[in-house]
Amino acid sequence: MRLLKPLLTLIVSLLLPAAQADTVTVYTSANFAPLVIDGSRGIYHEAIDYLNKQASDGTNYRLAYLPRKRLQMRLEDGSLDGIVIGMMPQWFDDVAQKKYLWTTAFAIDRFVLVSRTDHPVQLGPQGALAGKSIGLTLGYIYPGIDEWIRSHGLLRQDAMSEEINLEKLRRGRIDCVAVSESVARYFVRLHGLGASLTFVDLPGRATERRFLVPLGRNDLFEKVAPIVKRMRDDPQWQRMTSRYQ
Repeated sequence: MRLLKPLLTLIVSLLLPAAQADTVTVYTSANFAPLVIDGSRGIYHEAIDYLNKQASDGTNYRLAYLPRKRLQMRLEDGSLDGIVIGMMPQWFDDVAQKKYLWTTAFAIDRFVLVSRTDHPVQLGPQGALAGKSIGLTLGYIYPGIDEWIRSHGLLRQDAMSEEINLEKLRRGRIDCVAVSESVARYFVRLHGLGASLTFVDLPGRATERRFLVPLGRNDLFEKVAPIVKRMRDDPQWQRMTSRYQ
């Protein structure tokens, strides 16, 4: 009996790391609909569900929230113990894709300028928008759009999420919002604001929502990348996300 207890302890200690290795944390800094809704629904939760259904090796993926600045810090110091959903290389100064490993895009979005129909903000000649306030998300960079904002003299006002910015716009506290089209359309549909808000396409490239894997974690990349590669065109994935459009 004395020998049995140490033996069982040894077996458990050997099995525990293997069990832990089967769970991959997928981080997001998004906390707004339709990407994340009430902490338990939304496009990103559907993506995790899709990964779990498609994983043939028994890997379990779980979604966890991490504020944008802390996420960036942990990526840069190499302490992030997982992967990241919904990012693109341009947001991390990694156009050459040498800092991190990137999957293909599982969704395509674009940024639009949203304003109130009774006080529309239209793209005009340089200087026409000077002094108008524009809502953006705290800690985020917007390649192509940041330069456009500066050149036109708009005044940036940051909030914790795109959803908060849209609510500020709705209440007349800012003139316009630069926001992902998917987020704007979901907000409009949810609150019945189709006649109250107007959209204008913003300059800059489309937003490619990808998975980021820390450099050197080829083991994780080889698990995720093949699934994501077929994800966007998979009718099952399209059905899972159709409710958020």
